[in-house]
Amino acid sequence: MIKEQTIEQELKEGRDLINQVKDFLMLKGEAVILDEWLTVKRYCERFGIKDTQVVTNWIKRGIIPPENVKEVEELNGLRLIKAVPYRD
Repeated sequence: MIKEQTIEQELKEGRDLINQVKDFLMLKGEAVILDEWLTVKRYCERFGIKDTQVVTNWIKRGIIPPENVKEVEELNGLRLIKAVPYRD
């Protein structure tokens, strides 16, 4: 009986750890919390922006600060944007 409880406990801890890891992306040694970063398309959906080009222009013009933009080269240069509003 003790052995079964120990195995179940270990399995539960393992599942909990897997769920925690799923919420993080390691990018150049830095943990990126996926709830805090969005693709350009998802950013537009969340904040009600009709055209992704608007956000791309914000990035180019510095409205979205460089520290709030990450490019993931391993995913074909996918851009992630910190999920905060940049314009009213």
